[in-house]
Amino acid sequence: MDEIFQLSQSQLKFLNKPYRRALLQAPELSTRLCIVLGPRGIGKTTALAQHLMDQVGGDVLSREILYVQADHFLIRNRHLYEIAEHFVNIGGRVVCFDEIHKYPAWSMELKSMADTFPELKILASGSSALEIHRTSHDLSRRAVQKQVWGLSFREYLELSLDVRLSTYVLEQILSEHATISLQIVDRLAPRKILAFFNDYLRHGYYPFFFAEPNETIFQQILNQNLLATLEGDLVAVHPALTGNSIKRIDRLLRVLSTSVPFTPDLKKLTELTEIGDQRTLKTYLKLLEDSGLTRSLLRTSKGLRAMEKPEKIFLNNPNLIHAFAARADRGTLRETFFLSMLAPLHEVLAPERGDFLVNDTHVFEIGGRKKTFEQIKDAKQAFLALDEMEHGFGSRIPLWLFGFLY
Repeated sequence: MDEIFQLSQSQLKFLNKPYRRALLQAPELSTRLCIVLGPRGIGKTTALAQHLMDQVGGDVLSREILYVQADHFLIRNRHLYEIAEHFVNIGGRVVCFDEIHKYPAWSMELKSMADTFPELKILASGSSALEIHRTSHDLSRRAVQKQVWGLSFREYLELSLDVRLSTYVLEQILSEHATISLQIVDRLAPRKILAFFNDYLRHGYYPFFFAEPNETIFQQILNQNLLATLEGDLVAVHPALTGNSIKRIDRLLRVLSTSVPFTPDLKKLTELTEIGDQRTLKTYLKLLEDSGLTRSLLRTSKGLRAMEKPEKIFLNNPNLIHAFAARADRGTLRETFFLSMLAPLHEVLAPERGDFLVNDTHVFEIGGRKKTFEQIKDAKQAFLALDEMEHGFGSRIPLWLFGFLY
């Protein structure tokens, strides 16, 4: 056990970065058993390590916290339950199991811990493809699930400039955007907000950019993460997937990425990707979305969502567009940014006219500063989210400002 503590302490010391995301204030992290899910590379490990350190006032030598990397070779031949039992017996209070989906029978072990050690607080992180209610031991009644996402534009600015900036709810942005944008731009002056926005679209969604702020290296790591998501995380969560299945899913992702936002023609898509039938294709599309690589835009909010063909399929965030394309289309970047900022907090659907319908009320058209209301002129709650402008007026809102929702 001493070697596990030593490993924990060295990893916590390395991972305990100064910048704290709002994620650390989420009430879910204070529950007895919380499983944090999200795509690879968005900072789950760092956030959980910081949370552990905060429990003991930053004392990395404390024996009341323990960080366990579930796929580490020191852990491979040990039962997580036995580690937890020993930890509790010496006064341990909070344990974190990182990359839990890579450990065999992880759901049984977490269930046993939760049932046996009521005084122990358990945190775990896993792939966003993980579905805790479909595991061999249903954890949905015991575990609270927290879905997390990458950096917002606001968080990227805070990390880049070492400043603190406020978040705003959607209704504030819609009604007070002129005042809010003026305050933010003045706060950052003489630095230009639009220059930072362009940088964010290329490399700002993933926090690991700040560990090595070199765009070439960032792209290499991002592509490695994409491969690891498909060949490692997906297979760990869905062991029935074969090598050929993963190759077809990878081919599907490449096909989608060449023409995002992609309007699905399922028959043509099965032919292009050599996937046998449309049912399998829909399964693969869901796996890509569950893994945090794509986002589907539907027209229906209720009913048979799982059976509905998406109106459009986007990549998950603008950084992925740059990872796949030598030359990224500006219009696609704009729409993908808007969706990536809104979707975590609001219901976003495809409207009859316009680009996005938010909360079944607000219709948005995304574009450059010269965009008009022509396409959404008949909508009651119509707004333009416009690129290339620091300030807006009326229902014309700067696109970058939607990056301050979280």
